[in-house]
Amino acid sequence: MSPRSERAARPLTARALRARPLPRPDEGGDKEDRGRTLVVGGAPTLPGALVLAGTAVLRAGAGKLQLATCRSVALHVGTAVPEALVVHLPESRGGGISAGAAGAIAERAEQADALLLGPGMVDERAIAALLGRLLPRVAKPVVVLDAGALAPLAHSPELLRDLGGRVVLTPHAGEMTSLLGVDKADVERDPAAAARRAAAELGAVVALKGAATLVADPDGALLRYEGGRVGLATSGSGDTLAGIVAGLVARGASPLDGAAWGVFLHGEAGNALARRVGPIGYLARELLDEVPPLMARLAKR
Repeated sequence: MSPRSERAARPLTARALRARPLPRPDEGGDKEDRGRTLVVGGAPTLPGALVLAGTAVLRAGAGKLQLATCRSVALHVGTAVPEALVVHLPESRGGGISAGAAGAIAERAEQADALLLGPGMVDERAIAALLGRLLPRVAKPVVVLDAGALAPLAHSPELLRDLGGRVVLTPHAGEMTSLLGVDKADVERDPAAAARRAAAELGAVVALKGAATLVADPDGALLRYEGGRVGLATSGSGDTLAGIVAGLVARGASPLDGAAWGVFLHGEAGNALARRVGPIGYLARELLDEVPPLMARLAKR
């Protein structure tokens, strides 16, 4: 990070988050009051990514969860996440979700508070076609795009134009390279500048994952979380982060607050496991049991 960008970024700490608290659930309310989340993703080769993301949604406190995935793995996903309603979708020849599923997804998305697209999605052509048909029809929920759902934005950034800033993107440096059309070295040299540029050009909150994770919004806000450790660099970790963010915005957090809290909770969950299990070798799914107690501690004044 350049010295100038370093000064511009505000540290993302527990104290900073307590100044922007999450919505508090009404003790007399029910699961509807904590928001609905629809997660779309998975493939015959990657059903676990959807399982991780969906479980993360619930661990972040969202009230209701729907998972939409390829027909061939829907039953397995439903068994792995019995708390969710699971929708089976037509598959593309490449093993992804067919663009023909856009209408069915859009109908369900309009009943949701958050829509997460990307975990475990494969078949780039099918993803691009699906997003092209789906995103213009999404009028209500906050949209979180991760993993495979990020790639089409490099060629079709206009897909986000009508979402009115209701978007969170969670790229790593390689995905950011594609989004901006620059060399990876440029992103790594000044990740803060890359995050800010992407946020401004795409009209989205951007959480650029890395050794230090940066959260930028289109208005120029920039937060920096440096508490993460190497153990977070493990299979499925990104799916858990995307799910936590989606669950938080479903509960009513703004896109910026949802991303900031999600990044912090994800990183601190890794730190808790590093102390108890070891600096590397813990599993992405183990992060999720750490999230509720972390949220509870942060909520205390």
